[in-house]
Amino acid sequence: MRAGCIFGAYNYLMKKNFFIAFEGIDGSGKSTQVKLLKEKLEAAGLKVYTTCEPTDSPMGKMIRDIFNHRIEADHRTIAALFVADRLDHLLNKTNGILKMLEEGYTVITDRYYLSSYAYQSPYMDLNWVIQANSLSAGLLRPDLNIYIDISPEVSIERINKGRSSIELYETLDNLKNVRTKYLEIFELLKEEEKILVVDGNKNPGEIATGIWNKVSSRFLETSDNS
Repeated sequence: MRAGCIFGAYNYLMKKNFFIAFEGIDGSGKSTQVKLLKEKLEAAGLKVYTTCEPTDSPMGKMIRDIFNHRIEADHRTIAALFVADRLDHLLNKTNGILKMLEEGYTVITDRYYLSSYAYQSPYMDLNWVIQANSLSAGLLRPDLNIYIDISPEVSIERINKGRSSIELYETLDNLKNVRTKYLEIFELLKEEEKILVVDGNKNPGEIATGIWNKVSSRFLETSDNS
């Protein structure tokens, strides 16, 4: 199907709609890159739906209350809440990811199950976390996981600069553990998951261009009209 916008000498042709998950430690710039990729994909003629985890479902709101220290909960409880929130994120009949994909949207989410693996495995067995999320993984794996890599020190600097309060997992020691876990998980799951690691220390425009080059070459065919 011919897209409605021409970039330079090329027309972009949509191969299919697809599902992308952005990952990274806090402060990595995921939300900015989700927005920029959405704009580029829409300019290339795709319908795009963006979303995030935790969601605004009752489970997601409870998770946010825990993160903001309004509710106290055990890490196992948090892990279970994420499992429930993620399943509703997939299966919700109004705006679930599966429904949006069926309607022809390309879906981009800010966090998916790899976040649970990385953030919860420092507190409990990784195999348990993977198994707890196996139904979500079985229902839908991302066509591409994009991990924006920054150091924990940069993460803390950005968090302190941009926020008045610090959430549950936002300590230097924890972010060091989470980044280490992400990298371990990528190695462990390299045969199962499609993962793109990008340098998050560049400026947002450079990062967006690098991501676009990878996404367009992977998911969009081009025809040279020059």
